Amino acid sequence: MALHLIKLCVGADSIQDLREWVAERALSAMAAGLQPHTTHTTRMVPKRLDELLDGGSLYWVIKGQVAARQVLLDITTFTGGDGISRCNLVLAPEVIETATQPKRPFQGWRYLKPEDVPRDLGTLGEDVAAMPEDLRRELTELGLL
Repeated sequence: MALHLIKLCVGADSIQDLREWVAERALSAMAAGLQPHTTHTTRMVPKRLDELLDGGSLYWVIKGQVAARQVLLDITTFTGGDGISRCNLVLAPEVIETATQPKRPFQGWRYLKPEDVPRDLGTLGEDVAAMPEDLRRELTELGLL
């Protein structure tokens, strides 16, 4: 069974911000002759690699709510110029919107069990998926979604 990661999406105010950042990074990678994957570098290296790479995703918290995810393709480790071990989370270029779910601030990343993940927005019906992001966020905060 897949295990997931969850992380704050620092600097993004919306899913659109995240999508633009991912698209920009993908275009830069393709211009350099690389795959359009994006990477996120983190200092702490996950220990449960096999579970994460068995269909896991990185769930992004935007403005206090889990709002999107990207599929984890690979996790590579390296030692930085400062001698500190780090890892790159290699992510698929598609940003998948999820049902919003409140999440308090935390540092770094955390494991996210399959039973705790929000459903993908597409599975909630066309009416919910067609709502503007701000409206979905507000309805979730009010406990109506």
